Amino acid sequence: MNIEILEKSLTKEPKFRLTQIKKALFQELIDNWDDAKTLPKSLREELKKSCPLEINAKILNDSIGTRKALITLSDNTKIEAVLLSHIDNRNTICVSSQVGCPMKCSFCATGSMGFIRNLNKYEIIEQVLFFARLLKEKNQKVTNIVYMGMGEPFLNYENVIESIKILNDNNAFNIGARKISISTCGVIEGIKKLSNENMQINLAISLHAPNNILRDKLMPINKKHRIEDILKAVDNYIEKTNRRVMFEYTMIKDTNDSLKNAQELSLLMAKKLYMLNIIKYNETGVFKSSSDKRIKDFMQILHDNTVKLTLRHSFGSDIDAACGQLATK
Repeated sequence: MNIEILEKSLTKEPKFRLTQIKKALFQELIDNWDDAKTLPKSLREELKKSCPLEINAKILNDSIGTRKALITLSDNTKIEAVLLSHIDNRNTICVSSQVGCPMKCSFCATGSMGFIRNLNKYEIIEQVLFFARLLKEKNQKVTNIVYMGMGEPFLNYENVIESIKILNDNNAFNIGARKISISTCGVIEGIKKLSNENMQINLAISLHAPNNILRDKLMPINKKHRIEDILKAVDNYIEKTNRRVMFEYTMIKDTNDSLKNAQELSLLMAKKLYMLNIIKYNETGVFKSSSDKRIKDFMQILHDNTVKLTLRHSFGSDIDAACGQLATK
């Protein structure tokens, strides 16, 4: 499927055609142009040839609450996306923003792939559309989007923001901005840009270490974007938007899970609109997850220091669909 061709096909059509097509594609979720009854037959026939609606995707793995899909793009590159279904009827799509990833975080499977290219806005949307069609069969719909799949979203800033505009568009998916989250390894330029956007989307920072020495080892980006500089950019973001920021901290055995690390982290997180998300590591073969007891003791120190925190429920670890595990093979 190549939605990008669609706009070029409509250059001679009235402007309202694009609105009709958005509703057909993203709300009615048609997978055949014959079902777009508001369009004249001649245009439907033309679109069948120029922009077929088939998505080249398959479910790789399926477990309770989690589905991982492999999507093959028009240039034959491949990405993975995940559907997380919650017991409260929320359906969250974890989307990729790049093919591969240049960040090379040592604990992340995607980082071991290397970087191939950025996705365009419609290739990001295609991931949502694939799962939206599946959910339609069960009379359900997509409720939340997280940019936490393959790639660093802020290194593909324009396409990510343009895709969010489509997701948020009343004539398209109509997903509320507050139900959309972007997770970054700490690309300061992206945080600054986002602070100037008139969008109420959520910002998450992949921190994973309480000091620069340790973060340098885990996340090479830290050599360019130091923790103190990231926090300064976050504070500026909060000052401009008055929005809470989530910090993600993956618990890795004998690496970043000491009680001293917890004390250090408490000092970093002692701010009103900071929220810490503790994540049990989903093993990719290099590191091991901290024990449940160590996670409990770690969180107790944070709690005693009045840090606002949550423990993320681990989805999809049994099918290599959890955080840090996406990597096409």
